Amino acid sequence: MLNTPYYLIDKARLLPNMEKIAWLREASGAKSLLALKCFASWSVFDFMAGYMDGTTSSSLYEVKLGREKFGGETHAYSVAFADHEIAEVVANADKIIFNTIGQLRRFEAESAALPRGLRVNPGVSTSEFDLADPARPFSRLGEHDPAEIEKVADRISGFMFHCNCENEDFDRFDAMLTGIEQRFGDLIGRMDWISLGGGIHFTGADYPLDRFAERLKRFAGVHGVQVYLEPGEAAVSGAATLEVTVLDTMHHGKDLAIVDASIEAHMLDLLVYRASAEILPDEGPHEWMVCGKSCLAGDIFGEFRFPAPLNPGDRLSIEDAAGYTMVKKNWFNGVKMPAIAVRELNGTVRLARDFGYDDFVAALS
Repeated sequence: MLNTPYYLIDKARLLPNMEKIAWLREASGAKSLLALKCFASWSVFDFMAGYMDGTTSSSLYEVKLGREKFGGETHAYSVAFADHEIAEVVANADKIIFNTIGQLRRFEAESAALPRGLRVNPGVSTSEFDLADPARPFSRLGEHDPAEIEKVADRISGFMFHCNCENEDFDRFDAMLTGIEQRFGDLIGRMDWISLGGGIHFTGADYPLDRFAERLKRFAGVHGVQVYLEPGEAAVSGAATLEVTVLDTMHHGKDLAIVDASIEAHMLDLLVYRASAEILPDEGPHEWMVCGKSCLAGDIFGEFRFPAPLNPGDRLSIEDAAGYTMVKKNWFNGVKMPAIAVRELNGTVRLARDFGYDDFVAALS
């Protein structure tokens, strides 16, 4: 048995997402690129590559990782590319998407050999959080003026519209896409490809995948474009857990259990968005607050119910630890970074990567 803490990526739980993505490609013609900003654990890229078409990135390092470890198509995007990195970005990409017209013009010569795209901000989104809302006031994420975009339309072959965020509602997606068509339809018709970004939870249990496929196919046919999706959470939702061990217990108004991991260091998105972790089945007569081991007072995974009192040595599995977890892990407090393990389809578990003191030292100077 592996020592905790570690992230456990379970291929049997990853597989249903992959199968839905592959089915969607066949039914709609839309290609799916893994969003590396959400999940970049390359120890399972060979498995995922059999169901997806490639990767999309947010930085030079992600572009290189996609090219080297995943294969397929490699789309390069960044909010802003730097002069000293653009040559390496171009060398590792199949398409490059600029965030602004300014960047497109600045690197027009350097990117001339690649199909180029532009991020377009339609001014609407499904984000419930201002922090993650690309349509927030004064947003820097993409161009918004059709008249200005029209001036450079002959220099690009595609657009990226990334305005969904954890959107589980097909009708809401459909309405947003219709609005985009009404505002930018003439420009879309001049392109060869359109990325609709990520944030569409189309692998969810109740999502109407057939209606989604029909809508994407119709959009592609009307405008004569290749559609791309950029699933992140949709690709890896439910596919991993954070395995932890109870180190100590105490009572201070509530029963508290301190585990050998940290929400601040190992599941940062939950802290940022003030969300509780999930432990299943979360039932029983004993309610415990599960707390992290860092010195941050609010380092709390949440409150859960168990069939028996918790004791030091008990192991817990924290759900949904794939998207925006491993890519955000950090060395806060010098708490040991969780290892990464993979459960194969035959049930065997292999240690893909461990992290120790030398890694902690190497991250600083």
